[in-house]
Amino acid sequence: MINSDCIIIQGSNMAEAHPVGFQWVMEAKARGAKVYHIDPRFTRTSALADSYVPIRAGTDIAFLGGIVRYILENELDFREYVVAYTNAATIVSEDYRDTEDLDGLFSGFDRTNASYDQTSWQYEGQERNAVAHDTETQRETAAALQHESHGTAVGGDAERDETLRHPRCVYQILKRHFARYTPEMVERVCGTPREKFEEVARAWTENSGRERTSMLVYSVGWTQHSVGVQYIRTGAIIQLLLGNVGRPGGGILALRGHASIQGSTDIPTLFNLLPGYLPMPHHALHPTFDDWINGIRHPRQKGFWGNAKAYAVSLLKAYWGDAATPGNDFCYDYLPRMTGDHGTYQQVLNMIDGKVKGYFLLGQNPAVGSAHGKAQRLGMANLDWLVVRDLYLIESATFWKNSPEVETGEIVPEECRTEVFFIPAASHVEKEGTFTQTQRLLQWREKALDPPADCRSELWFFYHLGRIVRQKLAGSTRQRDRALLDLNWDYPTHGVHAEPSAEAVLREINGYEVATGRPLSMFTEMKDDGSTAGGCWIYCGVYADGVNQAARRKPGREQSWVAPEWGWAWPANRRILYNRASADPDGRPWSERKAFIWWDGDAGEWTGHDVPDFEKTKPPSYRPPAGAAGVEAIAGDDAFIMQGDGKGWLFVPAGVLDGPMPTHYEPAESPVRNPLYGQQANPIRKVYDQPVNPLNPSPPEASSHVFPYVFTVSRLTEHHTAGGMSRNVKYLTELQPEMFVEVSPELAAERGLTHLGWAHLVTSRTVIEARVLVTDRLTPLRVDDRIIHQVWLPYHWGYEGLSRGDSANDLFGITLDPNVLIQESKVGTCDVRPGRRPTGPAVLDLVADYYKRSGNLLAHYPPIVTTETASGREA
Repeated sequence: MINSDCIIIQGSNMAEAHPVGFQWVMEAKARGAKVYHIDPRFTRTSALADSYVPIRAGTDIAFLGGIVRYILENELDFREYVVAYTNAATIVSEDYRDTEDLDGLFSGFDRTNASYDQTSWQYEGQERNAVAHDTETQRETAAALQHESHGTAVGGDAERDETLRHPRCVYQILKRHFARYTPEMVERVCGTPREKFEEVARAWTENSGRERTSMLVYSVGWTQHSVGVQYIRTGAIIQLLLGNVGRPGGGILALRGHASIQGSTDIPTLFNLLPGYLPMPHHALHPTFDDWINGIRHPRQKGFWGNAKAYAVSLLKAYWGDAATPGNDFCYDYLPRMTGDHGTYQQVLNMIDGKVKGYFLLGQNPAVGSAHGKAQRLGMANLDWLVVRDLYLIESATFWKNSPEVETGEIVPEECRTEVFFIPAASHVEKEGTFTQTQRLLQWREKALDPPADCRSELWFFYHLGRIVRQKLAGSTRQRDRALLDLNWDYPTHGVHAEPSAEAVLREINGYEVATGRPLSMFTEMKDDGSTAGGCWIYCGVYADGVNQAARRKPGREQSWVAPEWGWAWPANRRILYNRASADPDGRPWSERKAFIWWDGDAGEWTGHDVPDFEKTKPPSYRPPAGAAGVEAIAGDDAFIMQGDGKGWLFVPAGVLDGPMPTHYEPAESPVRNPLYGQQANPIRKVYDQPVNPLNPSPPEASSHVFPYVFTVSRLTEHHTAGGMSRNVKYLTELQPEMFVEVSPELAAERGLTHLGWAHLVTSRTVIEARVLVTDRLTPLRVDDRIIHQVWLPYHWGYEGLSRGDSANDLFGITLDPNVLIQESKVGTCDVRPGRRPTGPAVLDLVADYYKRSGNLLAHYPPIVTTETASGREA
């Protein structure tokens, strides 16, 4: 970040939520960088930015689309970079139709299941390569997550027009698609003053190109939307057009809400991924090992995913050791199979329906920390057993006796069937291991002190739980038990409590030669014949030479500015992904000021400040032979080595389920009719038509006026996530003692709210109360000739701890992005009323009244497709 000339922070309150990282924003600013903050609310980040830009929550694609139009209409793209390193020149199928043609839909829409057939989105001549299964199946299994690193099946060779004049080249399609995102339209949709929008557009473009780079920073203010993936796609389009990817001071920085959120997707706690972004097999699509492997590596593609079999076989060998052989496909049949949506929100609804018997909760607190808290609590109240591991008795451990549903009579403690087991956990300073943070950097954490009493680490808990289960099954002859009994489950332990060695686990994750035990140094050493084992191919090298590379702590003054000997970054200790793009196609730095890696012709290798994200000895002049695939097919100027065509994608021919390009849709709950298209909201968003989950009406629904205000949530520096840790610390509780809601002076006057008094907020699902903070940090916005009021709440409160209050997450319903099944929990609609909320059964009466006035939505569920043609006929 310190090398940036301009930093755009959008979808994040970085100074508040990531204050340690924000020091580098201030360092960049001290060096002359311009900092812009685009947010619904003036925050601590806004106060330190050069300029604050207000925006209506849920409209970021319209704002960013305006930036794309500004770049293209004024020809401000970094043309040499764009032609060489993106798919701007690639020709798209003549069957493709855009949202501009279909009033908010793309070609291939299937109204019977609200999904897309992506055949018409393919590159010219590659239509036959379209995915065989429809996007309904992909949506149910969050299949887009498996493409985080490697895209989908596209051939390495595609027709291109590098003059960018062909009417069906990506560049021209992009230009037509975003043509209507004018500054006037941005102001009309987002409520952002035109002059503020144009200030950002000028700064972003003027600080990008050959000599300068800009960085884009986002966080869950972008991801937690029903179009969250497309928010990030729009940011990626801008950064590719401006040549800001793979270069120092550029890129897209996805801030993480915890120290190891990146780690929890690399070695995932997700239902549909295996370590290293290998997809979990689907029972119908991957019946055999070869089906699974070919679904990952896509034989016609370029790139390092061509070696997917080596990564997968090494993972299965790490799991099952000697039992995994070529003769049994390395125990492939032991892997679980997906059958549909196994995500967290489907599971909680399954709990309510009595389909789930037991539940482990570790490191999260869904009773107040997940969207639709009432559904979470009702689900947990319908289990046979629940295991909660935490530092304190959090709300998810006490919901059966202290929750709001006990007050209303919906949960009766004496009748609640769930047996809750509370297991005390060790804190982060009481256990050893690694964090993997925003920069993909693994840093080893030493244990500072022993955990007290019966508190134990997760490693201890799962290792010994697995050991005991295996002991109980030791005599079993049932085939279903073989997967457990054949597991590699022999880790060295130490201390009086037999704590497993975290370093031994890291060594297994790194990978090793099966015959000798030698740790692997690079993922290219992995083999597909069973001679290597490795728990996560992208982490291969973190234990190279038998040394814990994550534990390195060489001071910055003793090494280069890239600091390669502080911790270890995946893959291969590369600090900037796709850094081949920091040099021109001939291998020369775009400029000396932004030089990062380059081709040394005399030495015959790539060199520079970082580990090259490219084959070290492959020259820029290399061209693959005809018919080549995988690594061999990567040309010397294919900077994006994980993509099937070697290019950064401005247009996505497959893999993003709701469209090949971002399109502005309104949030699932909005007081505003979509000003750009007849299609109101994301047409293939994931919805759950379940009685506990009504959604507030939105235009064109007639009753949308019942919930006229927009609310959004985020975090405070003084508290952490659901507050389970911070609300039990008296000093932090003193600093932020009560749940509150921020409202503008104008809204306070309109609704009769008094500063430091009480207000209650109502949706079709629940009502919560909060103290009122009247502040001009929230500005009413003029949107399409009406004033839209927004309110803001922190999401840290619940009914346990030293400070207690209603949970903001109770207000949200469950609507998900179709690509990754993340909830829309950054924007919703509500009513705001003065005074404290009702108590007891009167809560249900109030909510029922709003539900009735909003149109009995379960009988008339908000439509997925709302597009109409000028004649009134559905498109």
